[in-house]
Amino acid sequence: MAFRNIYNIPDKIKRIKLIIIDVDGVLTDGKSYMLDTGKEIKIFNVKDGSGIVMAHRAGLHTAILSGRKSPIVQKWAKTQGIKDIFQNIFYKTDVLDKLKKKYKLKNQEIAYIGDDMIDLPLLREVGFSIAVSDASKDIKREVDFITSAAGGQGAVRELMELILKTQKKWTKATKVYFKK
Repeated sequence: MAFRNIYNIPDKIKRIKLIIIDVDGVLTDGKSYMLDTGKEIKIFNVKDGSGIVMAHRAGLHTAILSGRKSPIVQKWAKTQGIKDIFQNIFYKTDVLDKLKKKYKLKNQEIAYIGDDMIDLPLLREVGFSIAVSDASKDIKREVDFITSAAGGQGAVRELMELILKTQKKWTKATKVYFKK
């Protein structure tokens, strides 16, 4: 886990109300698995999904934003309770205005986690920018925070825990796991 500027990070995190998540290389390990039938397989980390569900329990919004299109992403995202799913989007900043308008948010209230050059314009726009540990070096130089986990290996869960704990919403997000 690494911060670029540790002095203003808690303030940035406390403002976050929406977390936008890239898919390939963030929710997955970035590998493309193809069957001989032509079907694509993506492997998601259960811990990432759990982190997303916890964020929802705490009142945060999440969105999926991918440069590629895959039916499995749509299905997976819905099982996690993600309502905003944008695929086949090359210019990812185009989605930012839609989400800001929908949730009545400012850039400072939005976080984005990415891993490659297609993510850079959006990472520069949001209030809290995050890269996975195996992101490209160019991306790592630009973001506020770098996860210790690689893409597809729990990086999103790590991010959700950081946000929920910093915002003091961790107990609310996890109380369902404890008996009354």
